[in-house]
Amino acid sequence: LVKKYDEVCDFYMKHKTRIHYVIYGILITAYLVLVIAACILNFQRVLPLFIITVLGILFICWDFLIVKYEDRISAVFSLRTRYLEKHCFWIKRVLYAALVITIICWLIFDTAKQGYQQLISFCGLVLYVLLMFIFSKYPAKVAWRTVFSGIGMQFIFGLLILRTKIGFDMFNWLGNQVQTFLQYSDAGAKFVFGETYTDHFFAFKVLPIVVFFSTVMSMLYHIGFMQWVVGKVGWVMQIFMATTPAESVVAAGNIFVGQTESPLMVRPYLPYLTKSELHAVMTAGFATIAGGVLGAYISFGVSASHLLTASVMSAPAALVTSKLFWPETEKPEVILKSDLQMAKGESKNLLEAASQGASTSILLVANIAVNLIAFLALLAFIDSILSWVGNLFDYPELNFENICAYVFMPFSFMMGVDWEDSFIVGGLLGYKTFFNEFVAYERLSKLIHNREKGGSMYVNGVKQYMTVRSEVIATYALCGFANFGSLGLVIGGLTSIAPSKKSEIAGGAFRAMIAGTVACFMTACLAGMLSVPGLEVPCHILLGNAFNSTDFPANSTELVECCQQLFT
Repeated sequence: LVKKYDEVCDFYMKHKTRIHYVIYGILITAYLVLVIAACILNFQRVLPLFIITVLGILFICWDFLIVKYEDRISAVFSLRTRYLEKHCFWIKRVLYAALVITIICWLIFDTAKQGYQQLISFCGLVLYVLLMFIFSKYPAKVAWRTVFSGIGMQFIFGLLILRTKIGFDMFNWLGNQVQTFLQYSDAGAKFVFGETYTDHFFAFKVLPIVVFFSTVMSMLYHIGFMQWVVGKVGWVMQIFMATTPAESVVAAGNIFVGQTESPLMVRPYLPYLTKSELHAVMTAGFATIAGGVLGAYISFGVSASHLLTASVMSAPAALVTSKLFWPETEKPEVILKSDLQMAKGESKNLLEAASQGASTSILLVANIAVNLIAFLALLAFIDSILSWVGNLFDYPELNFENICAYVFMPFSFMMGVDWEDSFIVGGLLGYKTFFNEFVAYERLSKLIHNREKGGSMYVNGVKQYMTVRSEVIATYALCGFANFGSLGLVIGGLTSIAPSKKSEIAGGAFRAMIAGTVACFMTACLAGMLSVPGLEVPCHILLGNAFNSTDFPANSTELVECCQQLFT
């Protein structure tokens, strides 16, 4: 028996690769047969699984082609760039002129159809790019291909999601699925905290979502799925934006994980990054949010589809602002993605990965809870002092939000926020910058709930809620970790990974925070350009006015939309 066992083991080791291919082939064939059978029975019911299967097949084929022909594809793009720079000077000018004419025509027709607010958002985008260029570390060294390619990627992605029915429905469906998925955390919360766990909404409803999401992300990281997705997104940005592999991978990783976790994917290469690359790594962390807290914001009542869109759009925006604010002046050492090996998880099996993810979230949950307690208490204390000072000058309404609102109001207006709402959004931006985005989203959720409940827009001269357009722009502008609290977190996290780069990290962190803030503002500008005005008045008010024959809406599609919502 031992002899036969050794023979079998030797045969397996000799033909290990072929045996694996045979097993994978059988499993994939069985899966495809099941999908086809389900499609025959009821195609509508199996449509989501069918779409996921098709996308999976496409990505596997893409992965195969990239592994085999990555060097050739990179060479083609670099040859094209060099050819245009050396021999086709006039073609570049024609392309730039065509681009400018297209943008002007788009603005003319879109402004005529949608209104002047989209034009304000475009002017805001141009203003932010100009400001970043003026205060750039090396203005003469700015790589404009990276800037325009990144903005173009954002625009195309936003256009597909916010202006096309297929893209909007797809991300709306994805947002609903994420909400449904996050609701499974209620099972654990109910068991631990009891049936009345929702009485303490934030502690027992919101924070368990962070634990659940962290566990799932750890499992996906263990099986290599996260590295695979991040690698694909990073490759796309590297090819189209001409960024280096390390900064592209980190920017892509920040879509899914936090600002201290994503650099771990390229941990061995951090000591070899240039100052510009380190600045890009930090900016990407400031311009995006982690998947765990994304679930928490969704539970507040903020639109899941807009949060998902903002997370994806802010990744190229971070590289745009980073390369504007601190252009590359050195020669990067890691050039091809094949030279870059992403770090793998340390867990030995899937259950250990799940346990590690849950344990890791303890620090994150505790950090969120204690920071909110501290910041809200500090905010109440500051407001009390400011109110007392204001009372000395017959202005008891003076508080921290009002001061921030006056400071950030011009920035919010240039994003395309209605002038009446720019004061409120300015206050939210102040909360996000000086405290954290959790406080800002908590305030935004109250405004959203006030609008959905209806009622008077003004109470004692204070506006109770904003328009839907202003809410959407605010959602995009707040979607980032760029605040003073995160500044110390990034410096401490990166210096512990790459001690040799301590001075470069400390020297560029503040600029990276500003660049991350502007990246969120630019994403909000694009959302303002592309978002279509929706139903602003709550349905019960609109239908009440209609049935009472007063203020009958000029556009009957609003009534149809209300009826469809109520029917659903």
